This record gives sequence, C-alpha cells and structure tokens, in this order.
Amino acid sequence: MEKFILALDEGTTSARAMIFDKDSNVLGSGQYEFPQYFPKPGWVEHNPEEIWNAQVAAIKTALKNAKIGPEKIAAIGITNQRETTIVWDKNGKPLYNAIVWQCRRTSEMIEEIKHEYGDIIKEKTGLVPDAYFSASKLKWLLDSVPGLREKAEKGEIKFGTVDSFLIYKLTGEHVTDYSNASRTMLFNIKKLEWDDELLELFDIPHSLLPEVKESSEIYGYTKKEIFGHEIPVSGDAGDQQAALFGQACFEEGMVKATYGTGNFILANTGKMILYSDNLLTTIAWGLDGEVNYALEGSIFITGAAIQWLRDGLKIIRNAAETEKLAIKLSSNEGVYFVPAFVGLGAPYWDQYARGLIIGITRGTTREHIARATLEAIAYLTRDVLEEMEKLIQVKELRVDGGATKNDFLMQFQADIINKNVIRPVVQETTSLGAAYLAGLAVDYWESLEEIKNLWKIERTFEPVMSEEKRKRLYAGWKEAVKRALAWAKVVEGL
Repeated sequence: MEKFILALDEGTTSARAMIFDKDSNVLGSGQYEFPQYFPKPGWVEHNPEEIWNAQVAAIKTALKNAKIGPEKIAAIGITNQRETTIVWDKNGKPLYNAIVWQCRRTSEMIEEIKHEYGDIIKEKTGLVPDAYFSASKLKWLLDSVPGLREKAEKGEIKFGTVDSFLIYKLTGEHVTDYSNASRTMLFNIKKLEWDDELLELFDIPHSLLPEVKESSEIYGYTKKEIFGHEIPVSGDAGDQQAALFGQACFEEGMVKATYGTGNFILANTGKMILYSDNLLTTIAWGLDGEVNYALEGSIFITGAAIQWLRDGLKIIRNAAETEKLAIKLSSNEGVYFVPAFVGLGAPYWDQYARGLIIGITRGTTREHIARATLEAIAYLTRDVLEEMEKLIQVKELRVDGGATKNDFLMQFQADIINKNVIRPVVQETTSLGAAYLAGLAVDYWESLEEIKNLWKIERTFEPVMSEEKRKRLYAGWKEAVKRALAWAKVVEGL
C-alpha cells in the first residue's frame, strides 16, 4: 500500500497541514487561521487550544483533499513558529496563553540581564539576549501567573515551544528537538544540554523542560483516539531550520531566506560554530548522531508589513496587489519605509526602533507606499547577507515563503544583493523540510542525496541593476534606518 508523509506547519497566524508523496508532490493541504491577542501595547499572545484546534482542522482538511485515510500516513513531521512559549499540565491543558515570539513584554528584564550576562549567553547559546527568545517569557509566566511557580517547583507543569506542545497533545511525550531547544536561550549549543547556569539566572526549574532529541527520530506514536490508530511522529524542527532542510541546503555555505511574517535568513555552517556580532548562531538540525549549525539573521517584520497595508492602512485588498502597484512606478522616488513595528532584529538589534515612512511629498501615493514596503523587505535581507559575508561566502540565495510569489520583489532582491535569487518548484519548503525529517526517520526516504535530487528550480532571478543605482538606493535605505533607531526612547523621554 502506497503511503505518504503528513507535515504539520504551525505558524504565527495559521496552522497548516500538508501531505507529500515520495516525489515531494503535495497531495492535499489544509490551513486555518487562529486569533492573535494584544492585551497591551507590544504584547502578543495566542490561545494554545485555538492553535491545537486549528491544527486538527487542518489535518482533517488535508486528508480529505488528498482523498486518503490516516492509515495511509507513514509518519508525521512537525515544524513550528519558534520561541513562542507555552506552559501546560500533565493533561495537556494550557495554564496561560502562549506568549508569542513577537511579544516585547520582557524587554526591560532583558536589558538588565544583557548588561551583565550578554557575553555568557552569546557564548553558550549563540543568541543575542533579546525578549524574542523563550527564557524571559518563561520567567515572566512563572513570576506573574498566580500559583504557577509553586506548581513548577512541584514538577506539575510542562514548558515547551509550540512543537513540544503539539507532540505532547499527539503522543503524550514531552520532547523537543535540538533546533527548537537552541531558540530558548536556555540550551548550551556546545554541550547539547540545558544549561544549569542559565536556568539559575532565569530562575527556571529543570523539571519543566522537555527532553531534547534529534530532529529526525521517532518521538512517540499518536494516541488512538486521534486517528483511530497509531502513527509515528518522527520529524521536528523550528520553521526556519525546516525550511533550510526543505531547500536541500545540506552543504556548508548554502543560504536560504524565508519570506513570511518576518524574514529569516539561514546559512548552513556545517559542524562549525561561527559567532557573529550581529547575527545569531543556532542549531540547524540534529541528524544521525551529528549536529549541523547555522548563522541566522532574524528580521521581525516583513510580510506583516504587507498585512498592515491591508488591515491597518487599508490601501490594498490582498498581498498580490502590492506587485501591481509597485510596477506602476519606475522608482521609489525617494520614499523609504522602515517596518520597525516591534523594533529591529538582525543586524541592528534595537528593540526601541519604530516604524518610519520617509521621503513623503504631496505627490506620494499608495503606489509609493506599496513599492517602499516591498523594497524594505529586500533591503533588510541584504543587511543580513552583508553580515554573513563577513564570515562565509554567499554564492546565491534560495528563497521560499508567501512573498516569493511576487516577481517584482524577487527581481529587486536579486538586484539589490547582486546575486542570483533561486525560487524552487515547491515553495512550501518549511512543510517539506518537516516531511523530509519525518520520512528519513522511518526510511521513507533513504538519504540526503535522494532528497537533494528531488529539489527543483522553478525560476532564477538574475541581477540587472547597475552598480551605481544599487549603491545609491542602499545608501538611502541606511539613512532611513538611522532615523528609525531608538525612536521609542525619544518619544518616551528615556
């Protein structure tokens, strides 16, 4: 009987399920959005039960669209929004809303810690201390939710990132993989274990933490009541690492950029742990007894800026409209948009930066704003690649995610970085990476070589812009960014 792989891709705004065959073809998919909650300015939360319900609905829809039953699923792979922090009890019941990676409620806590412990945290975890990561979110929960710390001390609660929560709901096993653990700011990426010094610093009991495993192994089997029979859950990776894997970036120096809510650029550094002043060092995946590392530039707001044009400013009806508006102009006419809604991530790491549109005149239209938004995504990506090139040589950029459908953006990206931008046939590489990891664990696919041969190019965008124009446009961008930095401090009188 022919079998297939089910990938669960739990993102920041929606839960998706995709079913792949041996040739990486998508048989069926399902996707359901879930609400975002903003209790205070800068705070972002999800309801974990709504995430779970959306994921279950997506699985059912994917199976229905693929016209197969769950007995045809050989294995399940999970990929997820990273850093988002959930605590739950032994029955899988969440004890508070999930605190989302975008949430800035612990910024002040991190500023205090950063001064004294920044170098230690960077050395042990590869991360720049920031409210983005899980450690300070978990400390906030333990300190702020009545009775939670007492339950934690008694070993009655469990912490995990979203992958860990989903695996627990599916199998009852409390595990995570190396890639997700490396995003908590509590995991020692050299020793490959939870770090006692950091747990003490954030006052977090060891008993809360999941067991850390490879990214491709059987973690457990689904409970019978979910699918009617047991299916191995055998792949797990944070969304960006899964996309790197799905792009077949298995060799040192290969780089991918995922265009989603934010942009995330990862470079495979193989067995080498490389440190950059302004980029993160992270674990790419654990496979066959070995760990691969990566350099990462995390850009917090890119696709979310397009959503803002639609939902906030209401100047577009859908994301695709930005391309039509942008190509009506021959240039940005001096209009730049720095989408620093929640501060700026790599390479600036300024949590007090704020969004800015500059260069506006009486002649500025929604076309200018749309074009400036798309260009900003490309500029931010170049910012990160320039940092990477201090340590490795970047030959080309493999791209995936929703915004890669935008040909204007992809061409501008190639022009502004002066490198080929390669769009694969299967652009849902995050889900595909989770599927590959799950399939490798159960011998559905036999080797990385087999997977590499499945990866196919849909289109290559080659740079055509003159060097003079490239320099001029990028210089304008850098000037715009300067004016956005530390703005929250200015207006708050800090």
